[in-house]
Amino acid sequence: MLVIGIAGGSGSGKTTVVRKIIEGLPKDSVAIISQDSYYYDNSDLSPEEKLKINFDHPNSIEWPLLIKHIHQLKNGQAIDMPIYSYVTCARATDTQTIHPKEVIIVEGILIMTQLKLRNLLDIKLFVSTDSDERLMRIIRRDIQERGRNYDDALTHYAKFVKPMHQQFIEPTKMFADVIIPEGGNNKVAIEMVISRIKLNLDQAKVHDNIKTG
Repeated sequence: MLVIGIAGGSGSGKTTVVRKIIEGLPKDSVAIISQDSYYYDNSDLSPEEKLKINFDHPNSIEWPLLIKHIHQLKNGQAIDMPIYSYVTCARATDTQTIHPKEVIIVEGILIMTQLKLRNLLDIKLFVSTDSDERLMRIIRRDIQERGRNYDDALTHYAKFVKPMHQQFIEPTKMFADVIIPEGGNNKVAIEMVISRIKLNLDQAKVHDNIKTG
């Protein structure tokens, strides 16, 4: 099993990079673990308090559960990943069952802020995109998917996203094995990553065959 971490700022294009990596690998060989699924449940807060949640701070994530789940997958056990809604700021009562696969992709803006999590990652990628481009994507996403209006999206970016990016996310670029500029538009970098993943998987199969033979 190969565990890959994909980090980068909000709106950097991580989701597109994940999708293109999956497209380049054998069918049904990848499981995705999203950091966003592990936000603490905030269903008890008032609507006004929910607007003040800092989703870009490491303390907003239940890291022990995320790390436990990765250990379980590495040990061949299925997990029940939480389902989180940005609209309600709550976890659903249902969960999503994730089965172990040859490749586990752990994706999220803050995943490389945690030493214990970094130590579980075989390959660490950081998607780096111009801040103006990220801002446009964030505003579009917040309005279309998270129930914010234009002014709320700008306020949220200025108060939370930008300062947290500078304090917590951008510094983790130093931990990356590969930096992918311009996210999903960087065809060459993504193809290189896919080739490296395939090579690692082939080497692991050879190693397993030697052990069993």
